[in-house]
Amino acid sequence: MISLVDTFSDFKSSKNIDRPTMVRVLEDVFRTLIKKKFGSDDNFNVIVNTQQGDLELWRVREIVPDGEVTDDRSQISVSEAISIDDSYEIGEECYEQLFLEDFGRRAIQAARQTLISRIMELEKDDIFKQYVERVGDLVTGEVGQIIKREFLIVDDATGHELLMPKGETIRGDFFRKGDIVRGIIKRVEMKNNTPVVIMSRTDNEFLEKLMEKEVPEIEDGIIAIKRIVRLPGERAKVAVESYDERVDPVGACVGMKGSRIHGIVRELRNENIDIINFTTNESLFIQRSLTPAKVSTIELDADKKRASVYLEPDQVSLAIGKGGTNIKLASKLTEYEIDVYRNTDEQEIDDVDLEEFSDEIEAWIITELKRIGCDTAKSVLDLNKDELLRRTELEEETIEELLKVLSAEFDD
Repeated sequence: MISLVDTFSDFKSSKNIDRPTMVRVLEDVFRTLIKKKFGSDDNFNVIVNTQQGDLELWRVREIVPDGEVTDDRSQISVSEAISIDDSYEIGEECYEQLFLEDFGRRAIQAARQTLISRIMELEKDDIFKQYVERVGDLVTGEVGQIIKREFLIVDDATGHELLMPKGETIRGDFFRKGDIVRGIIKRVEMKNNTPVVIMSRTDNEFLEKLMEKEVPEIEDGIIAIKRIVRLPGERAKVAVESYDERVDPVGACVGMKGSRIHGIVRELRNENIDIINFTTNESLFIQRSLTPAKVSTIELDADKKRASVYLEPDQVSLAIGKGGTNIKLASKLTEYEIDVYRNTDEQEIDDVDLEEFSDEIEAWIITELKRIGCDTAKSVLDLNKDELLRRTELEEETIEELLKVLSAEFDD
């Protein structure tokens, strides 16, 4: 006959299920067994010992005189009770222990199957809940199998299998069985009552998590990633902002001689990453988003979210980028439809490069302004005095004089 230890072996191997749930499931299974044999489980106690993999089943009935049993489910005659324990007396409760063998082999087998089925359901629920809470987290795993256009990745942290479809891989990704892969948990789905965890390397959050890992100032909350747009494997633009005026967000993200960004670029198969300063000044933000192109003039239609950008002829191809990637990403980043135009000889250029003011403005001031992304007079005038005070090392008196000089150029 099947032993109790054998009956619980599958259950005991499930380590992720908490003890109260374990007790409840086991009790439910064996109460079902009791109901099938006796019609009710009202007068039965099921005591589960999860640590030892054992249980006790007790039938409890009131002892009544012989010949006065009216309900054999809740009552037992005194003579029958004495046959169980000769110390029993009328009026007491008789405790009779039952054993699995009493239920028969077929009933026990059915109970085992039910138990295993319930365990599997609980484990699936546990995996689903566990990974739902980890959506967006960086994950590392080993390629276990490659099936057509999908990779099965074994999560290093849990040992569970993750699914990375071909569409979630970067152009240029080529993995073999046993390779170590990094990505993020994008979503968790239930298919045929089984949790499927989708892993991605193309999601914007993957780049964000890589930057958090490489740039301590982001993890510490000194620098914030405001927006990210990507064409995976080709180009990405990241807008960052510093909450400490002493920290240059672009410089911190790039690192000394590109030390921080190079590792990320390699992970993303040489994806070209532009890091720019975020600003609420939409005109300036559009100008920065078109880096490495140098913009001459911008005209905005804020209602239609459309921007007309004028550049020198040699800057137009830089603004558009190979295959239109640069302007496409700039539009996504700024949420403006951007139209690019070449400057012509007849067109009046209504902005002036800061270098043109070198006879009136000291070189170190111009350098400080360029550090925050201001290359032209209008890009400076687009920022108010308080914004310039917050973002530069300049004194208030210096800023007032600077704004006066730049404004005079346009007044003339």
